[in-house]
Amino acid sequence: MTEAPGLEILGVSKRFHVAGGAVQALSDINLTARRGEFLALVGASGCGKSTLLRLILGLDTDYDGRILVDGQPVLRPGLDRGMVFQEHRLLPWLTVTGNVAAALRQSRLGQAEKRDLVAQHLDLVGLTRFATAYPSQLSGGMAQRVAIARALVNRPPFLLLDEPLGALDALTRLRLQDELKRIVSDGGITAVLVTHDVDEAVYLANRIAVMHPNPGRIAAILPVTDSVERDRSEPEFIRLRDTVLGLLGVREGTGRRAAADVDRRVAA
Repeated sequence: MTEAPGLEILGVSKRFHVAGGAVQALSDINLTARRGEFLALVGASGCGKSTLLRLILGLDTDYDGRILVDGQPVLRPGLDRGMVFQEHRLLPWLTVTGNVAAALRQSRLGQAEKRDLVAQHLDLVGLTRFATAYPSQLSGGMAQRVAIARALVNRPPFLLLDEPLGALDALTRLRLQDELKRIVSDGGITAVLVTHDVDEAVYLANRIAVMHPNPGRIAAILPVTDSVERDRSEPEFIRLRDTVLGLLGVREGTGRRAAADVDRRVAA
């Protein structure tokens, strides 16, 4: 018997009412994510990626269609879904420990168990030495690691990521991509990532859903096969990246030429 998807988005459409008129933000979205899968949503600004993520989180329930998490309809935010935004949104008056612990306020665990969980998740993101630091004392990458620890400390089976690395410098972003991939894989978490960065989507995801705008809709769903070794210089990686870029309307460019160059070197 086939296991039911962890996340099911069934015929979801969403309208916003702006200046007395209706704007169709999403149209007939059908999408699933298996338990433990890393799913990426890519598309131009305004195609509804972040709107869809808000619906999955339960921040907005005014839409047509159904969203199910582990077979249950999404009616409100819940501890089963952790969220990481582009901005870390840390509370400046709390330490690193305090910011992560804040996510456990509604937990029924005892204080000792909460302390242990916070310590485990600071270790998970490599910030144990900065437990007593304040957000103003952290780099952007470190602050985003705190945000990831905060999203995970309740041990949610689902992690929603809205451009979580978009505000970081290129080198920090690459390092945190590796951290994020490790954390999701080791934890068996189902992750849904919204990103404009096609390389990031190919590197992190098991499948990529390409969205088109006006209204927001799914244009294609592409598997990231085992032959894509997640090495950014590999021909298969470059081919998949260029396929996604083509679906987004970006003209064939250096990526395909680079892949051809690698093919020639291998053949030689």
